[in-house]
Amino acid sequence: MSKCEKDDMLRLKSQLCFPLYACSKEVVRRYKPFLDELDLTYTQYITMMVMWEKQEINVKCLGQILYLDSGTLTPVLKKLESKGYLTRKRSKEDERNLRVTITAAGNELKERAKTVPQQVGKCVHLQPEEAEELYRLLYKILDDMGL
Repeated sequence: MSKCEKDDMLRLKSQLCFPLYACSKEVVRRYKPFLDELDLTYTQYITMMVMWEKQEINVKCLGQILYLDSGTLTPVLKKLESKGYLTRKRSKEDERNLRVTITAAGNELKERAKTVPQQVGKCVHLQPEEAEELYRLLYKILDDMGL
């Protein structure tokens, strides 16, 4: 590889990671006004999405689904618990196992959040097939990284 080719690899436009980073940051920014109405951060919102689906889950499994480590997830869960949306309890069978359970208030929040995906979707101008392909490719990258 020549010096020019090596230098080209260091150009921002040559990096796949940069548009992934920029898109992620901008999409999350587009969520903010809608999530502010719910008094949720984006991380709290995706946590609640899992909770609406699962109703109860082990913290370790929740972290795996969200690709979050316990250092990031624990404060999110504490905040959601303080808002009354979920409870955290140690398993009686194994004290190391922390279970998270959604509350009635957490389930009621789902009704208020139902319009968020459509609102944010208006900001992303992809055809359904393009969105499906992007989704597939992003999860392929995650899978290939062993996540």
